[in-house]
Amino acid sequence: MRDRVAASDPGLLRLTAGLRTVGAIALTLAVLSLLGAAVTHLVAGAIAAMVATFAIREKQRDRQAVTLALGLPVALASLSLAALLSSRLIAGDVVFVVLIFCAVYGRRFGDRGTAFGLIGFQVYFMALFVGATAATLPGFCGAVAVAFGCSAVARFVLVPQTPAGVFERLRQAFRARLARLLDAQLVLFDAGPDEVERALAHVREGTARLHETAMLIQSRLEEGTPDEATARLVQRRIADAEIAAERLGLLLLTARSARRADTLTLHLPGAPVPEAGRLPVREEATDVLRRDLRALRLLVRHPVADGTGLAQVRNRLLGYREEENLPGASPAVQDVFRGVGEAARAVLGLRVALDGPQDESDDSPETARSREELDAEDAAIAGNETEAQEATGLRRPTTRAAVQVAVGSTLAIAGGELLSTHRWYWAVLTCWIVFINTASTGEIMVKGYGRLLGTVLGVVAGIGLAGLVGHHTWTAFAVVLLCVFAMFYTAPLSHTLMSFFVTAALGVLYTLLNTYSPSVLVLRVEETALGVACGVVAAALVLPVQTDRRTNELLTTVLDRLTDVTEGAVDQLSGGPPADLLDRARDLDQALADLRAATQPLTHPVTPLRTRRDTARYVVALLETCAYHARSLAATAELLPTHPSIAADPRLRGAGQRILHNIGAIAGHVADERSTAEVRTGASIASLLKPGTLGAPRYDRVTDRVLRHLQRLDEAVVGLARPLRVPVEQPGK
Repeated sequence: MRDRVAASDPGLLRLTAGLRTVGAIALTLAVLSLLGAAVTHLVAGAIAAMVATFAIREKQRDRQAVTLALGLPVALASLSLAALLSSRLIAGDVVFVVLIFCAVYGRRFGDRGTAFGLIGFQVYFMALFVGATAATLPGFCGAVAVAFGCSAVARFVLVPQTPAGVFERLRQAFRARLARLLDAQLVLFDAGPDEVERALAHVREGTARLHETAMLIQSRLEEGTPDEATARLVQRRIADAEIAAERLGLLLLTARSARRADTLTLHLPGAPVPEAGRLPVREEATDVLRRDLRALRLLVRHPVADGTGLAQVRNRLLGYREEENLPGASPAVQDVFRGVGEAARAVLGLRVALDGPQDESDDSPETARSREELDAEDAAIAGNETEAQEATGLRRPTTRAAVQVAVGSTLAIAGGELLSTHRWYWAVLTCWIVFINTASTGEIMVKGYGRLLGTVLGVVAGIGLAGLVGHHTWTAFAVVLLCVFAMFYTAPLSHTLMSFFVTAALGVLYTLLNTYSPSVLVLRVEETALGVACGVVAAALVLPVQTDRRTNELLTTVLDRLTDVTEGAVDQLSGGPPADLLDRARDLDQALADLRAATQPLTHPVTPLRTRRDTARYVVALLETCAYHARSLAATAELLPTHPSIAADPRLRGAGQRILHNIGAIAGHVADERSTAEVRTGASIASLLKPGTLGAPRYDRVTDRVLRHLQRLDEAVVGLARPLRVPVEQPGK
């Protein structure tokens, strides 16, 4: 159960956010009720506590404390403006629009600027919701002050969260997701003809979730580790484990088929499984392989391999890294045994990096050699940093979004006033929300669709809950707390679910304020639809960023990062100086994650452009394939200075030139369709070098892997030419 929870919520980030917010609200309600506060003050305090909790995103506790302390004056100033301008319609609307602009523009100043913007906007909205006026201002200011104090208690006392603690839970989540991926791979190996598609889908999902957790760990390395050397070490071991697990899945897929599986099969939903109906050959070695896959999963699940039994299991699996220890079987099955050995080595390295030195008394010679290799790699870890140029003026995303949301909010205020002179702010809130974490018109449309759908469903739930709760104050607040927890727990997963729980909670809050009626909730749907429409119109007409333009920019960035990783890896494998390849690989992963998010409008189930959707999915899947092979090359290249079984070969530099040229040609065509650069094809890269000449004969297995990754990378890059309409050079030209 612990592994399931850790795997479903890496780092328990969603659970912590929900508990902390609910704790802050509950504590605020308790304090205000003891002070004899009115129901309107209870509602205001609950909303302010929620805002003060979720607005702060910094990872360091001292910075959180400073932001929370400075956020209180911001909240009081915003509340005072709303209350003093409540009777001045035009002035209040103008100030609200200016505040919205500042809230979005403040994102350029980092987490603290984002927090102040959220607090200022949401507290102003809260004042409109509860009807704060100049006469009632002192009472509401007191409620807000109590809310901020209770938020601090919930954050630092009731539900404390330290960077080291989050990092520890993320490490546990990585182990849990790695074990679940191994479970899925084992099911895939034994799946029958009618089960293989479902089993492969689970492997794809497990691989994607493992990668997601690796990226979360990457984002927490600086704060969660004591020094840079430890951060680099953990980064290396996480990358090794991720690559080893993905490679093991490919080898298992190949072992149950008649031909070698393409990496694209693991990255493209719906891709055909090679010889999907053919079961693996029933031989004695396959029974041993099943046993060893279960043993590998056992090693992953146990944080510390204490005991002679686990040590023997570890020694046996690491022994498969030596050719003489491989059982007699078909070449494909033997490759899986090698993959198990490499995965066991990655697990050993992960354990040493995360848990410190281990008991070495039961080590076999193979295990001792693996430890020596890991120690040598650890001693050679180094890093460097690069700075990226930032756009300026209206090209800066925060400035553009601030202008767009200000225009959209102005339209929402005008339209909202026509629908209701008292509830118009719902349209403004929706318009503001659809611009959060979006960068193109398509993304805003998808987010707006999700919010509208969640609101419609939430209205139905809100009507039912309001009828059940009636005017029982504390029962209503208990229901609201449950909805708030569900809102924060599901927010990172689905904007639709978040909107559903928000709207359901509002139905209950309206009963507390004695303003509930079904027509009020129906009006919320109308105001939400208006806010979505105003946001889309503003995004489409004011400094628009079309989805195609956004995806092309991100695609160019991905190709540039792919060039950096590939060029650095090939250069180092050819005998060049060491480079910080793992950081480059993670930059590639981040760029690919940004592109994947930006293509959601193109791949959303409701999109009518089916061909375009399939093309976007295919391109992203090909890029994920390229990223996997580039990461594998980078990981192998970083072993060169210390690993005794890998030798550099200058001829690889020439073999990689075609790949780099083709990536550059595709990037140039994406940036400018008038580009005349062509993608080159020719003999396979593996045939450009004589087998067995990269180093001494005993190193042929590593040689084969390097050439295989280069060959697959070359094929995937050439495969990008067709969907992106890049001309391909004709043979013999």
